[in-house]
Amino acid sequence: MNEVQEYRIPILIGVVALIVAIIAYVAFIAPEGSKLSTLDAQQTALQAQQAQLQARLVSLRDEQQKLPSDCANLTKITTQIPSTPDQAGFQLQLTTLEQRTGVVPSVLSYGGTTTTPTPGTPATPAGVTAIPVSTTVTGTYGQISAFVGGLDGFPRLYVIQSFTLVLGASGNGANAASTSSSSGSSTATPLWVGGTPTNPSTPGYSLTLAGSIYYSADAATADASCQKATAAATAATAAPARG
Repeated sequence: MNEVQEYRIPILIGVVALIVAIIAYVAFIAPEGSKLSTLDAQQTALQAQQAQLQARLVSLRDEQQKLPSDCANLTKITTQIPSTPDQAGFQLQLTTLEQRTGVVPSVLSYGGTTTTPTPGTPATPAGVTAIPVSTTVTGTYGQISAFVGGLDGFPRLYVIQSFTLVLGASGNGANAASTSSSSGSSTATPLWVGGTPTNPSTPGYSLTLAGSIYYSADAATADASCQKATAAATAATAAPARG
């Protein structure tokens, strides 16, 4: 009995210490462990987000490097397809080409219905408006050839849907010959026979073109956005790095 009484106090102290430890674990250690697990999960999520942001930053830097060439291409496109009809601008370009090649203009008309395109011609994209244009010029074979070649590098996009080339019908009294891209099988007389090239100074040719020019109101918005992005990229490059 004395031995039990002798160890009773240490046993009670041990029991109390165990109870205190359990209470401390429940009240403090377990919640902190839960918080630690939550923080670990948040850290993992933040690391994943950081990796995504880093990949996006690399992609944006690549896009920034391509921005000058992309804007240059956009400027070329907006020159070919402006944001307004600008028929006066097209007529000035056409007149300049006519004067440079020596052809004599006789007809220039806008509007009407677009000519039926040749097979394989793509449809007009959404947001782009077509303006039918017809023009007729006369001159020598060399002048007409130079005029057609000039249209190939024309600043404004002019898609030709049909053409008619006539020799002699303009009043020179020679035999008439014509061809048209809108006809699947032409029965017109060839302009020359046997592969003999036509003398460039041969007069009496008349060329009639029917096609379309285009404009898009979205061109102005795209160009403004490109200029804004270019300015922002330039400012970001010129800004001093922060420590």
